[in-house]
Amino acid sequence: MQDITQLLHAAQQGDRAAASQVVAQLYADLQRLARRQVRQAGHLTLLDTTALVHEAWMRLPGAHGASFPDRRHFLAYAAQAMRSVVIDLVRARQAERRGGGLAHVTLDTAVAEQLPQGDADILRVHEALDELAQVEPRLAQVVEMRYFGGLREQEIAEALGVTERTVQRDWQKARLFLSISLGA
Repeated sequence: MQDITQLLHAAQQGDRAAASQVVAQLYADLQRLARRQVRQAGHLTLLDTTALVHEAWMRLPGAHGASFPDRRHFLAYAAQAMRSVVIDLVRARQAERRGGGLAHVTLDTAVAEQLPQGDADILRVHEALDELAQVEPRLAQVVEMRYFGGLREQEIAEALGVTERTVQRDWQKARLFLSISLGA
């Protein structure tokens, strides 16, 4: 079995067999990322983990200018692609032509309290993260890798080429920025 780094380089050069091997070797990791995304999105996405992995995989070949020198970079980009899939689904549901502006009504208030954040909240977080990326791109990368990708601080530090302490400081700054942006 080839090293994943070699397979990633071959896949970027257009080798379809290498791309298939990358998916086969990293499928469990991609499923883990998708489970996290689906759990966070709750009822807001109709996708299951397998569908989310496949939707994200369909977007990866369009990663113009993206480079995946190793497994961590690839998984970080995959987490970003999965986030994008979920955001696109939320936006599509909110589209006026699909009745996205209609309010959800429930007769059982206990059920409403158990539901995760609404579509508008997810879009607010997405927009705040985009705003953060414009101001401090590395902070946004840390949030995506940690929150959406589930990577540990050490893995993030290696992927970004910084120290673990820098990742910890970036995470604190990003949380502060997002809490102010979201008014929480």
